[in-house]
Amino acid sequence: MGSAVTHAPATEARTDAEPRHGPVKSPRPAGPKQRGRRENLAGYLFMSPWIAGFLLLTAGPMVASLYFAFTDYNLFDAPRWIGLDNFSEMFGDPRWRHSVRVTLWYVVVGTPIKLIAALGVALLLAQKRRGQAFYRAAFYAPSLIGASVSVAIVWKAIFSDDAVVDRTQQLFGIDAGGWTGDPELIIYSLVALTVWQFGAPMVIFLAGLKQVPRELYEAADVDGAGKLRQFWNITLPMISPVLFFNVLLETIHSFQIFSSAYIVGGGAGGNACGPADGTMVYTCYLYVQGFENSRMGLASAMAWMLLVAVALVTAVLFWSQKRWVHYEEGGR
Repeated sequence: MGSAVTHAPATEARTDAEPRHGPVKSPRPAGPKQRGRRENLAGYLFMSPWIAGFLLLTAGPMVASLYFAFTDYNLFDAPRWIGLDNFSEMFGDPRWRHSVRVTLWYVVVGTPIKLIAALGVALLLAQKRRGQAFYRAAFYAPSLIGASVSVAIVWKAIFSDDAVVDRTQQLFGIDAGGWTGDPELIIYSLVALTVWQFGAPMVIFLAGLKQVPRELYEAADVDGAGKLRQFWNITLPMISPVLFFNVLLETIHSFQIFSSAYIVGGGAGGNACGPADGTMVYTCYLYVQGFENSRMGLASAMAWMLLVAVALVTAVLFWSQKRWVHYEEGGR
């Protein structure tokens, strides 16, 4: 009997397609932390132009002006530390106090009239009528060009002696002359200029009026409420957040008025802020001290006082909104 020969199982031949050291492993996907870092890096990269501009053009000059406010600095010599002397001199300056009074008068008188005009025109444009788009654009256009130097020059010419306003007054027997040459009347020309630029708050009021539910007016009509009562009890409460926004924005803008007051007042020279300082608003006097008198230290102190004043007014407005601003959830 022959013996059975056993053969070891033959190993399969390794194909050329299979790698020698095992299968290739796929790359491990990035974790959430790594993806978050990449996204943050991309975000900072896109924000870098704004960050650089903020640091170089806003934050840096603000810190420098805060330092200059406590120094005697004239742009040509090195600043010399003098402590609180600039602030004590500023509070004792009668022209500085006059500029504060003129600015407050301009804010208290000009801002409400501008907002009343904006709300009145917005109420008219909220009604459906032919040519609505044209009227909206026409009333908004002055807000785009009103702050330019060219418009201020034209405005000064309109209110000068023997010009349009002067001749119109003469037709009604009023011999007051041009407003720009009268220390008592020139400030009213600035108020007229800012009221003429009511287009921007008008558009915001118009957007708020579109959000008032028509059902409220229909129910008021059923109850016999007149238009005035509907405006006081429905329109004003419903648009009070928009009204608050416009009051806040226009108040801050009024404190910052400069170009129109400087150009209408006379511009460079001894009459920089109007005859007898008639248009001596705060920023105009700040410009005179900083660039005409080369007292950058004092001008920096004035700028920081303006910042503090605007911040206080803003805080008061935010505090007062709890009493008269109504929101959708019913809170105040």
